[in-house]
Amino acid sequence: TGFIGAHLLQQLLAEGYTNRRAYRRPGSPMDLVADMSERVEWREGDILDIFALEEAMADQEYVFHCAAIVSFDPADEQQLRTVNITGTANVVNAALKLDIKKLLYVSSIAALGRTKQGITINEKSKWERSPFNTRYAVSKYQGEMEVWRGHAEGLDIAVVNPSIVLGSGFWGSGPAHFFPMVDQGFPFYPVGTTGLVVVRGVAWYIVRLMESDIKNERFILNAEHYPYQQLLTEVAQALGVQPPRYKVGKILRGLSWRLAWLQAKLMGKRPFLTRETARNSSWVFYYDSQKS
Repeated sequence: TGFIGAHLLQQLLAEGYTNRRAYRRPGSPMDLVADMSERVEWREGDILDIFALEEAMADQEYVFHCAAIVSFDPADEQQLRTVNITGTANVVNAALKLDIKKLLYVSSIAALGRTKQGITINEKSKWERSPFNTRYAVSKYQGEMEVWRGHAEGLDIAVVNPSIVLGSGFWGSGPAHFFPMVDQGFPFYPVGTTGLVVVRGVAWYIVRLMESDIKNERFILNAEHYPYQQLLTEVAQALGVQPPRYKVGKILRGLSWRLAWLQAKLMGKRPFLTRETARNSSWVFYYDSQKS
């Protein structure tokens, strides 16, 4: 029912796949899958519920693992570790136990080594401890290590590492969390550069990868590199609002996340900007997608 999962189901339905079984948490919002919910067999449970997970995966041959928490809020650190690492380990263990033919894991570009700015990252980039690794990045890296552990134990796998995934979905959460900020006339733009890929492209690619004989490899999924100023300007123009006008330097960046934290405390809400997102937006990295 999440962002990539919903578009994956749409892709599978469009291509005429049958025996489509989807795993969802009780109470998950069905907004993104409402128009196709009756054409999918739904199983309810939590990714941390090993027995429900095994029951859902029983008598299946191929599994796409798209479930994850995306957050840069320090308050979510334990949940990031629990879902992205322990939850992935549960999926891998169930796949091994049930002799799943192939497990495809949606990792993240953040799970690849980022040791200094300005470098071009590819599938062979080595992970190292680095100030450029966020809590989310660490959780996705360790989750991916569980998948590779499954491969070492005899499971056929495939891994994709998308950059920032954009497309129609939920505003206010995940990669599109900045859309409401722009829509409300947020006047600042950060100085960094990021990679972008459209969600429909990710869904199309992972279906192709699952169908192929390719196994035990990883693939970067990235379509373009965008300076944040250009990205926020194009979003603002599409929404019919004034684009951000003021560059965020180091001093303003430090002030902005602290103000966001204070505002969230006073209003009893989650901060729209954290220290990690503020730092992230000032970094410049490039991703080599030649392999994919």
